Amino acid sequence: MAPAGAELPGKVTIGTEGAYPPFNYLDQDGTVKGFEIDLAKAMCERMKVECDFVIQDWDGIIPGLLAKKYDAIIASLYITDERKQKIDFSQKYYQVPARFVVPKSSDIEITAEGLADKVIGTQRATSFERFMRDKFPEVDLRVYATFDEAYLDLVSGRVDAVMGDVVALSEGFLETPDGADFEFRGPNFTGAEWFGYGAGVGVRKGETELLNAFNEAIDAIRADGTYDRISEKWFGFDVYGE
Repeated sequence: MAPAGAELPGKVTIGTEGAYPPFNYLDQDGTVKGFEIDLAKAMCERMKVECDFVIQDWDGIIPGLLAKKYDAIIASLYITDERKQKIDFSQKYYQVPARFVVPKSSDIEITAEGLADKVIGTQRATSFERFMRDKFPEVDLRVYATFDEAYLDLVSGRVDAVMGDVVALSEGFLETPDGADFEFRGPNFTGAEWFGYGAGVGVRKGETELLNAFNEAIDAIRADGTYDRISEKWFGFDVYGE
């Protein structure tokens, strides 16, 4: 059987946000790092291609793919029915629930009544924004270009809570010095209507060879233990999900 990358070009360019630690972020030297970056490199190795990374603001992540600024998206892009109308997705490569983070001193309750008229932050143009607008229309929703901006407003008291995925909130905020006085509150939130079917690799429609190569690569790194090692390195547990 020919390797997955047999019909691919020698280099695949991957678009990522670079502002969503620990999944993808820029270190002090401007080098892109994170769980998804290690995962992408492992996929490219299985595909027998070189991979380069392009940093793209979240708002433009799908438009950038469609404009051919890069060949694929690996940026915690959730597979949703709405997005599948524009681009194709690989199978999922991780899936975690969403939750709220609040100050430990807050008496806020995560219910429709408890959140009514509260100021809640999340990232713009995400599944989290859509979920909030659908499920909690009474909140004063503030949306940000990055979660780091939302965290700053949470610490300063300009928002009452931040909503996002549990791993990014934990690793990117709660386990940092700035997050010491904050905690998760309320239940885990799931549901394909808002959060889709996990995060997948996005490619342009019709690029079947590339899509199949990513799917085969995900299967390969799951089967040989590479995925488990990368997940353990970044999180200490398996983020693949059910």
